[in-house]
Amino acid sequence: MTATVIPLSSNRPALLGDGDPPPFEIVNPEGRARAVLFCDHASWAVPAALDCLGLDESRLRLHVGWDIGAGDVTRRVAALIDAPAVLAGYSRLVIDCNRPLDSPASILRVSDEVEIPGNRGVDDQAARARADACFRPYHDAVDDMIARVARRAGPPAVISMHSFTPMLDGFERPWHVGILWDRDSRLAAPLIELLAADPAICVGDNEPYSGRVPMPCSIPHHAVARNLPHVTVEIRQDLIDTHHGAEAWANVMAAALIEVLAGQAPGS
Repeated sequence: MTATVIPLSSNRPALLGDGDPPPFEIVNPEGRARAVLFCDHASWAVPAALDCLGLDESRLRLHVGWDIGAGDVTRRVAALIDAPAVLAGYSRLVIDCNRPLDSPASILRVSDEVEIPGNRGVDDQAARARADACFRPYHDAVDDMIARVARRAGPPAVISMHSFTPMLDGFERPWHVGILWDRDSRLAAPLIELLAADPAICVGDNEPYSGRVPMPCSIPHHAVARNLPHVTVEIRQDLIDTHHGAEAWANVMAAALIEVLAGQAPGS
C-alpha cells in the first residue's frame, strides 16, 4: 500500500503552517483498477492556527470530529483492489468536505449537541480561508485522480467511504454496512446483493442514511455530474474502530467490490 503525502508548496494557504499536515493524502496513486475511492471524513486534524477549535483533542477523536475507522478501511481497500484513493486531511469540524460551501452544515457551531467554540463567529473571510486550505485542494485532488484514471483506463467507478455511529437518539442501528445510492444502481444493486448473501451481514439499502436527492456535495460533484457509476459505503464504527476490525471489513468490502467492478462493462 503506497501513501503519498503531498507537501505544501511555497504558495500554501495562509491558514496552514509548516507543521500542519497536508490537505489530502493519496494512497496507491498508480493503482490499476478502473475505480477511485475517496474519504471525506478521514481525519480529525485541525490546523494549529485554529487551536483545536477550542476542544480537547480527545473530543476531536470522537465521531463528531471524523468518521472513525473510515480512513483505515479506505487505505486497506485501495490496496486490496489496486485502486487509487484520496483522503481528506482535516476534521469535518474545520470544514465539512461533504457539504456545499454555502450550506449551514459546512462549518458547524454545534455537532451532536457538542458546542464548537472555534466555530462561533466565523465570518466570510475566515470561512474562505478554511475552504481554500482544506476543502478545495482535497476536491481538486479527487477530480485530478478521476481524470487520471479515465485517461488510463476509461471512466472509473467512484466509491465514497464513510462510517456511522452504532446508536443515534437512543436507537441501536442494526446495520453492519449501508449502501447509499439514488438513480444509478450500477454499483449499488450488485453490491447490496453480494453483501446480503452473507447471513451474518445486515445490509442497509439507503440506511442508516439516504443517498437520494438532495445528496451531500461530494458524489453529485465527482460522479453524478460525469455520469460515472458510483456508490457511498457506510460501515458501522464499532466494527472498524480497531485495526483488526478495519482489516476484516476491508477484506469484506474489497472482495465484493472486485466482483462488482469485474461486472462493469468497459464503456459503462
